[in-house]
Amino acid sequence: MKIEFLKIYTPQPEAQYRFYKEVLNLPVQWIAKDVFRVEAGYSKLEFAKDEGAKPYHIAFHIPARQETKALNWLEERVEILRDGQDKIMDFPAWQAKSVYFYDHDKNILEFISREHLFESETREFSEAGILGISEIGLATSQVRANFDFLNTHFGLTKFSGDYERFCATGDDMGLFIIINKNEKDWFPVGDKAHASPFEIKIAVKNAIFGASYRDERLTLL
Repeated sequence: MKIEFLKIYTPQPEAQYRFYKEVLNLPVQWIAKDVFRVEAGYSKLEFAKDEGAKPYHIAFHIPARQETKALNWLEERVEILRDGQDKIMDFPAWQAKSVYFYDHDKNILEFISREHLFESETREFSEAGILGISEIGLATSQVRANFDFLNTHFGLTKFSGDYERFCATGDDMGLFIIINKNEKDWFPVGDKAHASPFEIKIAVKNAIFGASYRDERLTLL
């Protein structure tokens, strides 16, 4: 599953625009009043204004074994979110290592390096190493119902977890991180998980699908 487009919401579009343009150095463009789009590798990340918007969790792919160089690059720009004293999180079952940080809205952003997915780079990390969106968090009180929607309509299967507290759905290339917002918070700092709405377009086996998540319910676009 490849996440080609993701639309989320922000109470402060101007400040978020500056963060992605000036802190992460990514190409950013206003496309309408209070709406801008970020080019993040092969993915497009769009922000629209909503004064009541709550935080999200989004992960971005980076090259294999680039987590330390990415950490060094990020530490010049943002505060790193830790799990205890750890700045780099190791997920051996996923063959991945990650670094976490906030954007201006306190969205939990993640750079994830998968050993087996993208080739390693010998040069220093830069914004060019942000390869695309890897994950979108989907917080809900109905984990199984949302999994069933993704399985029925898009053919996505369980990657990890169960159908009650946590169910990563998709594959190495792209995942919906479905969590029960009543029983689980966002790793690594325990921020409350909100059922924040989004729109998404994904590629699965050369077919393009669209979905909207709102009021804890996925619908087709």
